[in-house]
Amino acid sequence: MSVKSQFLDKLQARQPAPVSSVSKSQADIAEFRLRMAQLHEQMDAWLVGTGLNVETHNTPVTDLLVEGGAFDITALVLRIDDRSVKFVPAFLYGQGVTGCVEATFHNGGLVTPLGRLFMRSGTVSNWTFSPPGTLSCPGQRFDESTFFNLILALLP
Repeated sequence: MSVKSQFLDKLQARQPAPVSSVSKSQADIAEFRLRMAQLHEQMDAWLVGTGLNVETHNTPVTDLLVEGGAFDITALVLRIDDRSVKFVPAFLYGQGVTGCVEATFHNGGLVTPLGRLFMRSGTVSNWTFSPPGTLSCPGQRFDESTFFNLILALLP
């Protein structure tokens, strides 16, 4: 073996192994689940003193860019009487975003889109909110004020 070959072998051994798309998508799914749990905790904190509680239920998300094409994740629901606002994960990977949650208002049989939350949008890694019919970028920061604007629909 030549000295050059030895050098190249050692150089290649120092390079980190490339991250496979399977482990990348699994890591992103784990982060999406964690961030949904954190969003749940944040909503609970915002709702202290209101008498409202965030309900949770598992929902399947279909995404052809992940191993197996689907995964389960928690959806969040706020309910007053027969009215509810639901935060349901829609997809993991989209154009320039990772982790999309659809916010919808339900009143009997009527469903009204309220907008979308994005876990990561471009270089922003905090939850951002985009109203219906707008692109994900730039979006606004999803904060307490935005949250209460969304759930105001629960009160007739």
